Amino acid sequence: MSSTNAEDALPPVAKTEFPLTAAQVGMLAFLCSEAAFFSSLVVAYLIYLGEDQTGPTPADSLSMTRAVVNSAFLLGSSGTIMLAMNSRKANSLGGFSLWMFVTIALGVLFLVGTGYEWEELIYKDGLTIGRNLFGTTFYTLIGFHAFHVTLGLVLLTVITCLERAGRFSAKSEAPELVSWYWHFVDAVWIVIFTVVYWLGT
Repeated sequence: MSSTNAEDALPPVAKTEFPLTAAQVGMLAFLCSEAAFFSSLVVAYLIYLGEDQTGPTPADSLSMTRAVVNSAFLLGSSGTIMLAMNSRKANSLGGFSLWMFVTIALGVLFLVGTGYEWEELIYKDGLTIGRNLFGTTFYTLIGFHAFHVTLGLVLLTVITCLERAGRFSAKSEAPELVSWYWHFVDAVWIVIFTVVYWLGT
């Protein structure tokens, strides 16, 4: 009888809930696969760096000043998208729309800067994708990143339009998941900037 009473007196075992939703786990898995993809491109760039017998080389062609300005655009957009998500949590549609617009604008400026850089490299320095190993690995790495930025801008635009149209509930995870993707694209750029521009020049 005493053992039965002791068992009855034990507090109920609390159920532990998984901290992430299925959608969040799926996004993290996707980002991990993307990280592996970019890692392979970065490794390839490093392996072939300095193996060329002919120029131009990174030190000959790349502009650190231009890279810093471009980086400021993209990394600044990480801050503005955080402000957009905070505005959404505060139920401020105006604030959300404003900061999403700024985020998109900064992303567009980054792509414009990338396009200007490529124009200079191709027509001024003669660095094409088939010129040497540096050209091949550089355009492949930067090109795939620019593609991901473009995809991110499309997603940001769609999310902003749907939010303004009232298509999302307050509990919808879609805007937050897209912001994760955008932060990932920014983080990849930090690695690219360090490896390609800082070490290269």
